[in-house]
Parts: sequence; C-alpha cells; structure tokens
Amino acid sequence: MDIKILQQGNKYIFAALLTFALFLTSNVAQSQCAGNDGAITVCDITNPTNQALNLFTLLGGTPIPGGFWIDDLGSGGLNSTTGILNAQQIRESGIYTYTYTVTGVPGCADNTSTVAVLIGPYAGVKEDGSRCGDDTELNLFELFNYQFGNIPPQTNGYWYNNTTGTPIAGYTINPSSFNVTAITVYNLTYTVPALGPCPESSINVNLTLVPPVDAGTPQNLQLCSTTNLSLYTNVNLYNLLTGEDSGGTWTDNNGTGEIANPSDSFINVQNIYNNFGAGTYSFTYKVLPISPICEQKTAVVRVIIEDPIDYSGILLQVNTDVCQNQVASAVFTGVLSQSPVLVPNGTYDITYIVSGQATPVTLTVTFNNGVATFNIPNANFPSVGTYSINVTNIVATNSLGICVNPIPTIQDNLNIYPVPTVVNSTLNVDATCQNNSTTAYLGNLTGLVDGTYSITYDLSGANIASAQTTTIIVSGGNSVFSIPGNLLPNAGSTTITITSIANGATGCNAPANVSASFIVNPLPSTIAMNISAPNAVCLNQPVVVSVSGLGTLTNVTINYDLSGANSSTGNIQSLTLVGGGATFTIPQGLLTNAGITTITVTGLSNNVNSCGVIVSNVSDVFLINSLPVAPSATNQTFCEANNPTVANLVPSGNQFVWYDSLGSTLALSTTTPLVSGEDYYVSEVNANGCESARTMIVVTIDTVPAPTLTNGGEQFCGTDNPTIQDLTNNTNASGNIIWYDALTGGNIVSSTQLLQDGVIYYAFNTSTTTGCVSKDGLAVKVNLTNCEETPEFFIPDGFSPNGDGVNDTFTIPDIQFIYPDYKLEIYNRYGNLMFEGNRNKPNWDGKNSTSKTMGDVAPNGVYFYVVYFNKNNKAPKQGRLYLNR
Repeated sequence: MDIKILQQGNKYIFAALLTFALFLTSNVAQSQCAGNDGAITVCDITNPTNQALNLFTLLGGTPIPGGFWIDDLGSGGLNSTTGILNAQQIRESGIYTYTYTVTGVPGCADNTSTVAVLIGPYAGVKEDGSRCGDDTELNLFELFNYQFGNIPPQTNGYWYNNTTGTPIAGYTINPSSFNVTAITVYNLTYTVPALGPCPESSINVNLTLVPPVDAGTPQNLQLCSTTNLSLYTNVNLYNLLTGEDSGGTWTDNNGTGEIANPSDSFINVQNIYNNFGAGTYSFTYKVLPISPICEQKTAVVRVIIEDPIDYSGILLQVNTDVCQNQVASAVFTGVLSQSPVLVPNGTYDITYIVSGQATPVTLTVTFNNGVATFNIPNANFPSVGTYSINVTNIVATNSLGICVNPIPTIQDNLNIYPVPTVVNSTLNVDATCQNNSTTAYLGNLTGLVDGTYSITYDLSGANIASAQTTTIIVSGGNSVFSIPGNLLPNAGSTTITITSIANGATGCNAPANVSASFIVNPLPSTIAMNISAPNAVCLNQPVVVSVSGLGTLTNVTINYDLSGANSSTGNIQSLTLVGGGATFTIPQGLLTNAGITTITVTGLSNNVNSCGVIVSNVSDVFLINSLPVAPSATNQTFCEANNPTVANLVPSGNQFVWYDSLGSTLALSTTTPLVSGEDYYVSEVNANGCESARTMIVVTIDTVPAPTLTNGGEQFCGTDNPTIQDLTNNTNASGNIIWYDALTGGNIVSSTQLLQDGVIYYAFNTSTTTGCVSKDGLAVKVNLTNCEETPEFFIPDGFSPNGDGVNDTFTIPDIQFIYPDYKLEIYNRYGNLMFEGNRNKPNWDGKNSTSKTMGDVAPNGVYFYVVYFNKNNKAPKQGRLYLNR
C-alpha cells in the first residue's frame, strides 16, 4: 500500500484522508504471513497510552511474530525492534505509515503489511514569557512549558498576533522591531490545524516586551592643540551624545579630575591639555534599565587632542643615478631628512609616487632624529629617463588626522642613464692632405642623447695610430670630431675604427666597432714654379701675370703679396692650368700707385684635392707709369637746330678722348650726335700712352618746340588786310616767331607784310633765353576767303582801259574774298560773250577773250555783266557797265 501525505497551507489535502479511509475498509483474503494492513487514529495525544502503541496488535489476520518494522516516513516515534510506537514523540500531526516484514517463511503470498497511524493536532502547554525590547530574535516555541512531563507542541502549526491583528510568518519574531517605549504585553495564538476526525488544537500565550535603555550615540570631540582651546573650557558632555536616556551617570576614565560627581557632565578641555598634554581622554555615560531583563547601557565619549607635526624643511634624496644596465642590481633608497629636527621620533605612513607610475605607494617608515629611509623597487625605473619621486603625504601611524599638517614639496629626481651605443651609426671622414687634420662625421646616433662623449679610436692603412682618445659633442643624432694632422704624415688610404664610447656626463660606457676609410692626399710641388709680370703698364691698366712650372697640376689657387709702390698681403687667385701654366690679372684696386711693384707668391693649393703648401723665392717686378691729370671741362649747352656732335665738345684735340660712360673702352667718334641730358666723359692721353682719369660733363640740347597754329588760324578775310603779325597771333608762340617764305633758304617775311591768299608761310620759334631756333618749322597756307557778305559790297559801273595805269580793268573789289567761287560773264549789246572771269581771272582788260570773230579789243560802249556768286544760294546779279577808252 502506498500512502502519500500532502500538505498545503498547514492543511492536509482531503485526498490523503480518503486514502486512509479506503485503507481502513480494505479486506485481503489471500494468505498473509505478515498479517493484514491496519490503522489507528490518535486524537488525544496527551493520553499516556499513546506513549506505547503496539503496532503488531494493530495488524489484521494472523501475522507471524519475529518480523521487523520500518518507519516509512521517518516519524521518529517507532522502536523498529519491538514495534512499539510512542505517538507523543512525533513532532507534527499527520498520517504516518509503518511497514512490518516477515522473512524466511515459505509459502507466504505477501510477507509485508502496513499500519497507518493518524496523529491528531496538539498545540502544547503554554508558558507566558518576557523579553527586552532590543532583542533581535525570539523563537516563539520558547513560550511553552516543557517541564513536568509536558508534551512539546507540534511544529506544523501557525502563529497569530492577537494584539496587532496580524499573522506571524514562521515561528520567530524580532522584538526590537516593535520599538516599544513602555512595557507592552502581546497576546499570541498558536494553532495546529484539524486533521481528519481530530479537531484543531490551539493555545494563547502572553509575551511581555520591556523597553531597553539607551546611553546614546557618542560623538568624539577632536581638537588640534593649535585650536583656541579657551573656547572649550565648559564643554557639556551631553552635547556629545545623541538619543540618550536621561538619568544616567558620568565616569572619568582617565582621572583628569574634570568630573566632580556622577551627575557632573561639564569638563574643561583647556585644563586637560595644559595638565596632561595631547592624548585621548574618555568619559563613560551609564544608564540603568527599568527591569533586570534588559541590560544597562553605556556610551563612551572621547576627547582627543592632537599636536600638529611640522614637516617643513624635509628633503628627499634618492640614491643613486645609474646606467640602464645597472638597474637590475642597483638598490634605490629614498632618504628623508629634516634639519632642524621637528618631526618626533616614531613610525609614519608615507605616500610617494614615481613619475610614469599610475599608483601611489604607501609604506611605514621610522623617523629617528629627523631621518627616515625607505627602499624604492627597481621596477619603478623600467627605462632610460629622469624619474621624479614625490612624497605626497606623511602621517604619523597613531595620528587621527585632526591637525592639518601641510606637506611641503618633497621631491627628488633619479636619472637612469642610457648605455651609449653607436650601433647602426654612420661614420664619414673628409679627405685631407699630408700633415693636415681632417674632420670625421658621426651620424644616425640614435642611441645617444645630446651631450658630451669620449671615444677611443685606432688608425690603420697608410697611417697607423692606436688608442687615440677625443671628446665629441652629440646633437640631434650627429657629431663631428677632428683627427690631428700629426697622425697623418703619409699619403694614401687610411682607416679609422672607433673601439669604445663613454658618456662624459654619466660615465656610462660601452665597446664600439664603427669604421670608415678616407684619403690622405699628397701636397703640391713648387720646385719649378715661376711667375712673370709685364715690364711696365699705366696706372689703372690691368697687370696680367703669367704662372708656369706647375707640372701636371690642373687647378690651383695661389696666395700672393704685393710690395713696393703698391702693398697688399693675403691676396688669393684661382687658376686653371694648361701645361702647368696660366695667367691672371691683378685687381685694379690693388694697384693704386705709380712706381715699381713686386709680386711674391706665398702659397699654393691644389684645388683638385685642396692640399696646399707655403711657397718661397717666387716673385717678379713691374713698373706702373703715372697718369696725366684729368682735363678740365664744364657742362655744355647746344641748340638742337644746329645738330651738335662730339666735335663740338670742349676741350678738343688729338690728346683728348670722349666717352659715353665712365667705364667705356670705346671712344666716341667726332661725328657722334650729342644727346641732351646724357653724361659725357673726357680724358687726356700722355706721351707714354697713359690715359688720365675721366672728367664728366652733362650736355644739354636746347630743344625749342615748333610753333603750332590755333584751330582755323590760317583763315582770314582778305578785306581785313591781314598781315604776318595777324598770322603770328594765331599761334601758341611763347617766344619770338620768325616767318620765312620757304622752308629752307627762304627770306624772312616782315611782320607788317600783307598776307596773300593761298600762299604758304613757314614759322620758326626762337627761345627768349637761349636764342635757339626750333628745329622744325610750322607751314601755314593762308586762306583769305573767310568773309561774310556786307551791305557795302560794290560793283563798278565802268572802267577806262587806256593804259594810263588808272582804272585800266574792270575789277569788282574784294569779290574773291567774299565769294571765292564766283563767276563773272560780260556780254556786248548783241548778247555776245566777251569775257569769263573768276578768282583766278578776276579782271577784264576790255579785250575779247571768248570770240575770235569780233576782234581783240572791245570798242567803247555799254556792256552787260552777270555775276554768279555761288554762295549761300545767292541769286546771280546782272548789271551794265560803260567802257571808255
């Protein structure tokens, strides 16, 4: 039989009870060696008979004795040997099964049977209790009476607080959560639910909570002795408590004498410091409970007075700077020292940080007579560089930090120097000459910081030297040094090898192996050298010097001195040699004096290899003739119209030479036209062919502009009898104008002469200051027809062509001016045309000029004329005239 007991909310499910009922009514007919299943209900658990229930007697049928029992659900009340069940030992109500088994009996169809026991609810025997209100946990089963044979309550019940009307979860409470301030009684009910035919069982208990006392929460009074302690001469200790119960007493724990009696709560902190110095002084406040069930409470108030510590003047020295390859074995020690000693002896926590490290380090050191030491791990210095070690805080280990103790800047630097290395560096050496020093160039010195170093090197090849030492300065990965000339006596290829290098500032050193080859060039030979200058030259003329005897040299520089009439030293001249010789010109600036001058070669350098030697006994002498005095000349002015040339300049003569610039070498021809505003230079040549300095003059060509005619200035009216002066008045003349009747070779026309129509006159302007005449003339063709018709226009009515010189022709006065395009026709009385006239043929002399049939001479009589004016649409005019011979 399988019986399951289910529990939910401390109530058994009805299915379990139904199963138990079915079990009670079952009837097994087959042979049972262990008998038939049995059952029993125990509701009155307190009945003494329930202490020894014989389960064997509860089996049905005829069970065979001698079998054994099993407590199937672990109820805890079964004696498995005897089969006696003590129901009072089962701690929870419920249905429990016990199996009886018989073994070793042949023919048993079923050798096991089960007895089911229903244990009814039991709530126990109450015993009221009391607790202090500050207890944090109370097991409610402590409120039961377990003495005098009372059965303990079953544990599968539930609790309810009747006083607060709230259920209680579980079987424990926290008395302090009730926050009682007075003695309070809580009535609680414990109930074990009904099960089957057994009703529920419950009891009421009373729990009395006694309020605890509170000595308060203390607050320490912390003062630095530099504080004005006169402000703390009447400190009420109650002010250093919060939440305390009144009625307590005070106790002086350190014997300061500040507590006069248990009820005294005032102390004088200044007296305490004056009498006892810095320290911690405690005072206890005690409060007694209202019931012995609660404990008495105490609170300790501490007055802490701390003296400041003066850290000023503390210095840090970190020993010691090392090379990078020494870091692993080095011991780095920081030494803190103070003088005069102000820091008391004792232990202190110091905090320091090393630059480049993210986390400060705090450690304990001991100051003794102002000195404390500590070790700094090597790992703080992993690479080359300058490390700053800063002590950022110092605190006495027993300090509460009450006083503000300023920490000055405590810092020192530690240098980890690089090991000098020239790996991957470059070395180049300039070619040089025998016995001359040369320069070596070290580059790509990436392993060296800027600074001073010492190197050791060897020479091999054409020149040999060992263990030579020199100092170099490295800047930006580069350096130079000199190899002395006394180490290079032989021409040829030489190799330099750097064997070691040491940092001059740090002493760090390392072996090296850097080499380079360079050439030591031979010195030039001057055994056959010769120099030659011309015998004589003029002052300021070039002196061309010939150099010879230099063998196979092709490009050299000579040094020479001049002495005598001209003296100069340290002169330099580069020469390109052909066949061992060349020429050069001594600069004019070195030859400023006439007289005998000596040129002496003092040095020779081969430009091909830059090697040079001192030269002696190579010189020559030459004469410099003096120059005539520069001629005297002044600025000169010419008229443009005269077309002046160099021949017109003064002075003139074969000994004088004219130039157009100071440096020109080409003399001007005498026919060269002069240019206004230009500078001209004249010199004199003496019998030696030497030419003087040049004198400069300025030539001015006076240019007189040709006159110009005002617009329409050639227009006149002939009736006005205009003259040359009227024509002058129509120009822009600023000077005197002269008129000619021809452009060249003409005659001057008087200013009073009447102008003639269609005649060309030529004007030239004359400067009033220089008298120069303009080079170009003004040509003016006069027009006298610019006239207007006037009422006074007159046509004669007769003439007498008798040859007496008076009125010999028929002439219309001024008609050619007023009507320049007029036409005149004269007819006889028969209508025959006798004469045709115009401005080119204005006068009729009484002869027939048109018809050959009428004779040449017109007889006396009346004739008729027609005038065609041909101007302004003026109508022709007819008239008659009388011819009287």
